Amino acid sequence: MDFQVHEHDVIVIGAGGAGLRAAIEASAAGVSVGLVCKSLLGKAHTVMAEGGIAAALANVDNRDNWKVHFADTMRGGQYVNNWRMAQLHAMEAPDRVRELEAWGAVFDRTPDGKILQRNFGGHKYPRLAHVGDRTGLELIRTLQDHGIHKGIQVYMERTVVRLLLDAGRVSGALAYDRERGRFTVFKAKAVILACGGIGKAYKITSNSWECTGDGHTLAYDAGAEWIDMEFVQFHPTGMIWPPSVRGILVTEGVRGEGGVLRNKEGKRFMFGDIPDSYKPQTAKDEEEGFNYVLGDKNANRPPELLTRDHVARCIVREAREGRGSPHGGVFLELQTFAEWYGKKKPGFKAEEHWKKKLPSMYHQFKELGGLDITKEPMEVGPTTHYMMGGVRVDSDTQMSRVPGLFACGECAAGINGANRLGGNSLSDLLVLGKLAGEHAAKFVKAHPAVNTPNDQIEDAAKWALAPFDRPPAENPYQVMHDLQDMMQDLVGIVRKEDEMVRALDGLEKLKARAARCHVAGHREYNPGWHTAIDLHNLLAVSEGITRAAILRKESRGAQFRDDYPTKNTREFGRVNTIQWKAADGSMQIKLEPIAPMPQELKDAIAAEGGGKLPEELV
Repeated sequence: MDFQVHEHDVIVIGAGGAGLRAAIEASAAGVSVGLVCKSLLGKAHTVMAEGGIAAALANVDNRDNWKVHFADTMRGGQYVNNWRMAQLHAMEAPDRVRELEAWGAVFDRTPDGKILQRNFGGHKYPRLAHVGDRTGLELIRTLQDHGIHKGIQVYMERTVVRLLLDAGRVSGALAYDRERGRFTVFKAKAVILACGGIGKAYKITSNSWECTGDGHTLAYDAGAEWIDMEFVQFHPTGMIWPPSVRGILVTEGVRGEGGVLRNKEGKRFMFGDIPDSYKPQTAKDEEEGFNYVLGDKNANRPPELLTRDHVARCIVREAREGRGSPHGGVFLELQTFAEWYGKKKPGFKAEEHWKKKLPSMYHQFKELGGLDITKEPMEVGPTTHYMMGGVRVDSDTQMSRVPGLFACGECAAGINGANRLGGNSLSDLLVLGKLAGEHAAKFVKAHPAVNTPNDQIEDAAKWALAPFDRPPAENPYQVMHDLQDMMQDLVGIVRKEDEMVRALDGLEKLKARAARCHVAGHREYNPGWHTAIDLHNLLAVSEGITRAAILRKESRGAQFRDDYPTKNTREFGRVNTIQWKAADGSMQIKLEPIAPMPQELKDAIAAEGGGKLPEELV
């Protein structure tokens, strides 16, 4: 076959926030960088991150600092996080936000001109630097504008099908042009994976079509390990009605600005679910919760701002017990806060207020769903949103166990543990994306060039084209549809062992069907072919999620086991699940102890826990 060939020192696969930040840092170090993206530059999933960037700037509440942010992140992750990654993230996030501002990001401002910060679930203090409800879009715009001056070569609409190896070290990648179907070989001394998440393994997701576990599977097939694949975050508030907006995220910023959750009986049900770790609250505390929204540092936070896994399970419970909305969710509304604030501040114009505070939310639901969120409640429910599990990397360098292969952003793992706090994803990709780019450049300078074996290139190309050569049997769209239905039903937000064992059996049958998928026509403009290739990735990550979820026989963070509804810290509180591909192609899994945490970090956590350490750290 004829292959187009491009050669760079570093290839970055994925052009979201993590990929762009990594590419900028590597290029700034003086190495040649190629940036490969599955879609168009600027259409990264990062733009859908609306609420803000979590960083302890302490602009709104001067009690905030990196140690509090670290403690919040560890508590949200139920202490199975990689503590070193969480430490680096909390320490460096303020500098990364200020850097973004210096590069031209236009943040909302406090009256005295500082970057404004808002409340978000799981964060003790107002910590999210934001641009209305379109923070991710501003982040991508800023990184792109800055990146174009760094000499980075961008290759758009290319899907990478396999990483290339030379004596166990990564040496490049084979991709194809989605428009024409022509193959491209990318030769490189180092590769950075920043491919995003796995949301399209599920039926209802806030993720767009690109999120098919590409980075996870590329690394896995190349010999890297996965960590904590059982932890899939279901964002509590995705739109479930009308159908035109199903799965679209309703940013946590809506609740951070005073939105409340009610069941079909009109009851604000979250008041019955305040964990012991939070201040006691009752329904009478509604006013105090709204004062917290307005910035009262000493007020109790509203229960809608508990961690995402907690809120999501409460919504599922209301729906299952018959108190849900007509389409299986609950109602999220802004009207209660608007009425309360209108009495407190005569002349308050609710519609203008929400259009200013939540412009994207207002306009997209008005245009796409015919819903005016300033006057009508939204019907919401959990939607597959974010993957905490992914490629296992070194916390300081972001390199996997495959030499020269780095990962950052959502396809890497460790920092978030069992559950990610809102806003941490954007600061995570800035902090750890920078580290990946920095150390990839150092790796390139310290190691000689490698070969890209022709036999691997030919094998990968033949594998990718195989669906064209098969007789008509299975339709890739139908196989994907059946996979998404099965994962939603059997390995979703509430899990049971017997259902997940059924899912494993179902995955084996789906793999066999995927191997018989036939694609008609030719390689140009052929979405059926793209789907057939995506299936390989989705089936791999689905198996990883299911096997890890079965092994962790407890409920922790985003993993809720109906058959093991409580935490089992003695057996699972100090371990991660590790998965890798064996020589025979089978998926292997084990539990591995978490490295002991330094005393100074334990002290930071104890300080935020009333002087007591959680059981996992004792």
